[in-house]
Amino acid sequence: MLRWLRRASSQAGPAASRHEEPRRSCLHEFHVARGGRMVPFAGFLLPLSYGAEGVAASHRHTRAHCSLFDVSHMLQTEVRGRHRLEFLESLCPADLRALPDNRAALSVFTHPITGGILDDLVVTRTSLGFLHVVTNAGRRAADRELLERRQAEFRAGGKDVELVFLEPEERALLAVQGPDTERALRHLVDVDLRQLRFMGSTLARLGEGPRCRLTRCGYTGEDGVEVSLGAGRAAHVLEALLESDPGRVRLAGLGARDSLRLEAGFCLYGSDIDHTTTPVEAGLSWLIAKRRREAADFPGAQVILRQLKEGPSRRRVGLRASMGPPVRAGARILNEGDEVVGYVTSGGPSPTLGVNIAMGYVQSDCSAKGTRLRASVRGKTVDLEVCRLPFVPRGVARPCEDSEGPTILAMES
Repeated sequence: MLRWLRRASSQAGPAASRHEEPRRSCLHEFHVARGGRMVPFAGFLLPLSYGAEGVAASHRHTRAHCSLFDVSHMLQTEVRGRHRLEFLESLCPADLRALPDNRAALSVFTHPITGGILDDLVVTRTSLGFLHVVTNAGRRAADRELLERRQAEFRAGGKDVELVFLEPEERALLAVQGPDTERALRHLVDVDLRQLRFMGSTLARLGEGPRCRLTRCGYTGEDGVEVSLGAGRAAHVLEALLESDPGRVRLAGLGARDSLRLEAGFCLYGSDIDHTTTPVEAGLSWLIAKRRREAADFPGAQVILRQLKEGPSRRRVGLRASMGPPVRAGARILNEGDEVVGYVTSGGPSPTLGVNIAMGYVQSDCSAKGTRLRASVRGKTVDLEVCRLPFVPRGVARPCEDSEGPTILAMES
């Protein structure tokens, strides 16, 4: 697990440079006081786990009940102004014009020449006249530069765009995840969570204090609600949630987040997706909205649309190991003739399934379900089988009936 943390931190970008002192979120002291094992990740000190409870136990608790994750390190941005929709659409392939108020969508920033993924993001079109955008902490500096550069271009053309960056010392982001999420929150909020659909967003009051934003989404494959609120209220809200049902609601850290998202087949930026991978290669073609495909007006459209038509040369796949050691990121994937046909991007034991699982990229002719492959792990050969994602089809990891594809496949690093 520490190897994964070092790798993710090193690939996360300028904000995670090892030469910089890690930042502390507004909840740092809260985690330390509760036995959080603090480690550097994406430029911040964050809890890997709590007390003596291991990652696997925390993982299983999330699948069965409810866990609280601090994701305040993420970059939260408000995009305001009359041309806010046009502005953000100029950076990603989403159809934000068609997105109803108080609904969120997953999208990606794409490179204008290569079509590679510059970051993944969740954007909420609020009824208050602005877009709420959440992007990865490790891409904080790069994303700010991208947004500010495009803002300057829009303003130079006489268009109205304003960016408001919400710093993690001032704004917290909490993820309440697991099948007991609604049960944990329902007596603390002044809205009916039964009316909040997946990827729906609303303002609500948790106890006393100003309203905060609730969005029904998450990174675990289970039901979940992310709460964006002022830093001064964050610790109080966490305490209230923990007290709402002490046996069912617990704190969880980075270790469980990684194993949960892997089981759900979700991408981690810097590992499973980056500037060298396109949405088509990553299995995220459904993020390219129909109107945007027809208009071909998003960054990297020429490359991405060609891949949609002709197919990519490689694809992201799920891999299930029959036995042997875990297959970790960087391991080479071989065909039956011992030819290298790809590489692993994420991998490890599945606490839910009791087997080793992984994701990686392989040549397209090796990507069909059931294809037998193998990996080289410390001089040993591990047999693999290509399988469908997600590995654990539970909660919101399943496609919604009214969606064009999987509901979520990438978030948060």
